[in-house]
Amino acid sequence: MHPIEAERRFSAHNYDPLPVVLARGQGAHLFDTAGRRYVDMMSAYSAASHGHAHPRILGALTEQAHRLAVPSRAYYNDRLGPFLAELCRLAGLDAALPMNTGAEAVETAIKAARRWGYRVKGVPRDMANIIVAMGNFHGRTTTIVGFSSEPAYRDCFGPFAPGFRAVPFGDLEAIARAITPETVAVLIEPIQGEAGIIVPPAGWLKQVRELCSANHVLLILDEVQSGLGRTGAWFAFQHEGIAPDGLILGKALGGGVLPVSAFVGRREVMDVFTPGSHGSTFGGNPLAAAVGLEALRVIADEGLVERSRVLGAHMLSRLRTMHCPVLKEVRGRGLWAGAEIDPRVASARDVCERLLGKGVLSKDTHDTVVRLAPPLVIARTDLDWALDRFEEVLHDIARAPHPVAA
Repeated sequence: MHPIEAERRFSAHNYDPLPVVLARGQGAHLFDTAGRRYVDMMSAYSAASHGHAHPRILGALTEQAHRLAVPSRAYYNDRLGPFLAELCRLAGLDAALPMNTGAEAVETAIKAARRWGYRVKGVPRDMANIIVAMGNFHGRTTTIVGFSSEPAYRDCFGPFAPGFRAVPFGDLEAIARAITPETVAVLIEPIQGEAGIIVPPAGWLKQVRELCSANHVLLILDEVQSGLGRTGAWFAFQHEGIAPDGLILGKALGGGVLPVSAFVGRREVMDVFTPGSHGSTFGGNPLAAAVGLEALRVIADEGLVERSRVLGAHMLSRLRTMHCPVLKEVRGRGLWAGAEIDPRVASARDVCERLLGKGVLSKDTHDTVVRLAPPLVIARTDLDWALDRFEEVLHDIARAPHPVAA
């Protein structure tokens, strides 16, 4: 049975993949079962920021797997402490709680914010509320999709947990109006990824920080996609010179080989957790910790943050000078861009399918946006080659006698 046929037959249809069967990855390239090479302009939503099969990360994975993989957090292990220490040092925060997936780390942040609200701020029990942004994407659990503004994520999955207030992203006054004495946190992405790489106005995040501080409200930033070099800084919040009370990390933390995530925060926030109040069978296992620590070291040693800044500026400059009516807008920071396609001419899915035919892998979001987020290790020649193919696709569509409507 062909792999596509087998997946369609035996897998739940919660994805609609592009018609390619991948079999191998190396650096910024992926290879299908026929051996054809593609430039990866997606990097698994930042999970493969280090590229595929990075030798140092595979080395750390293999060495640790032969020593000790999953002993349980009922005991100490010799890998977790060094990993969390380095993570806290980089983030400028005091303590971390390791988990597996980004959604688990978000759920951890929600629990921390609520318990902090009751035990530190003095909010009446079960009255806490958290402010979130419309267009957010924080994961797929029932609590999280309950405060999503995307109908497809919510449809027939209710009833949903109360305690969340959604406001427009980038609107400071809306946050100010939504704050009440029972507000315990503002939970936002510094740049919205799944919404289409939406960058807020300059200075907005700093103003949100000031607003939260003035109202004794936690600022919790979800940097599962934007963190660890993706925007040309270790963390996107650093572009505005602020510090959050809590930081959610994942994806690239696993070096492209394991699910590794963490909620990192100030001591006052993290101290609300006590033995038995939260946990995870796999969270903080030594295999994940060894890989996570090596992932952080590779970013530092290979200068991937600066590489993202420099190549990202080049990528955005090139995209913004592609004068083609099919391309309405380009948004982004670092090696992270959203190219808005005119839906009267083509869908973003059509663009991605055409890119696939030319040897470039990307993915659409919200029907109109093509995401361009290559591994941070990508060579400039490969990046330019992929951008050349993207420009070719735009002009091919523009010249088509009968454009395809979205």
